Parts: sequence; structure tokens; C-alpha cells
Amino acid sequence: MSADALNPPRSQRLWLLAPLLCAALSGCVVAPAHRPVYSAEGRRAPPPVVEEAPMYFYPERGQPDELQSRDRYECYRWAAQQTNTDPGMTPVRQVRGPTIMPPVRDGADVVAGAATGAVLGAAVSSPRHAGENAVIGAIFGTFLGALAQESRAQAIEQAQARQQQAAAASRVPTDNFRRAMAACMQGRGYRIG
Repeated sequence: MSADALNPPRSQRLWLLAPLLCAALSGCVVAPAHRPVYSAEGRRAPPPVVEEAPMYFYPERGQPDELQSRDRYECYRWAAQQTNTDPGMTPVRQVRGPTIMPPVRDGADVVAGAATGAVLGAAVSSPRHAGENAVIGAIFGTFLGALAQESRAQAIEQAQARQQQAAAASRVPTDNFRRAMAACMQGRGYRIG
């Protein structure tokens, strides 16, 4: 081997250190557990809890009060048996999961990555080449900051989608019960209101 192969020029050494610098910077990017949201729209309030409206049944055939009570009871029991759901036995207040704030793509992670990369690039270089390496570090840091910001935003969006699916799935048994109850009462001559 020649001396040139063992001691490459400064510009080649810099590009050989670039992957090492990139790996070092990727270890510096950590998602915070909670970050306040500052945007033009401000914090969004959590969605309101939607409670089911009561079901009203109006007799269309002049049924007396005692028949109405018996029909309601029998239809309730039948609907509970058919759907394996008894809304009268469910807790009054359902426990809600944590509210997930909307994703923020404000560029703060990009700026932080660029600043960190510039500082590291200047710190690992000789004083003569600190400016060049700071620029290269800033470029890599910008790239890694953008990746961190986008991956965090996508994770938040996926968590929101899972939360919405879970909320929709939790309403299915009650909706099925209400349909069964309505069908039974309509079959016995009541109008649903």
C-alpha cells in the first residue's frame, strides 16, 4: 500500500466521516414524552362525550299503560338476549383513554437537528475546517430532524386513528341493541320517536 492510500486527502476523510456523523446525530434525536402544542389554532379541546338519546315508543293501537310496560320489558329482554348486550347493566361513566393532541409539523425538530448537527460538525473537526464541517453537520442534522418530526407526526396520526376505531367499535353493541329493541317494539305496534 502506498502512503496516499493510508492517508487520503482531507475532503475524502470528511466524506468517510459523514456516515459516522449521521449515526451519531441519529442517537441525539429523541421524541419527548409530551410537548406543548403552539399553533395558530391553539390546543383543541377533547371531543365531547356523546351520550345516546333515550328511545321513546308511542302506541299506535291505543295499547293501555300496563301492556306498554310489559311490551317494553319483553322487548328489552329479547333485545338483550339477541345482542348479548344489556345497556341497563353497563357503567354509567365509561373510562376514556388519554386525549391525543394533533400532530405538529412546525419545523422545530428540523431547526434543532440543524443546530445540533452544526455544533457537532464544528466540534469534531480541526479549527481550520470547522466552518465546512459545521455546514455539513447542519445539512445532516436538518435531514435527521425532519425525519424525527415526520415519524412523530405519523405515530400521532396512527394513534388517533386507532382511538377513533376503538370508539366506533365500542358503540357497535349498543347500536345493535337499539336496533333490536326498535324492531321488537315496531312489531308490537309502536312508533319509535
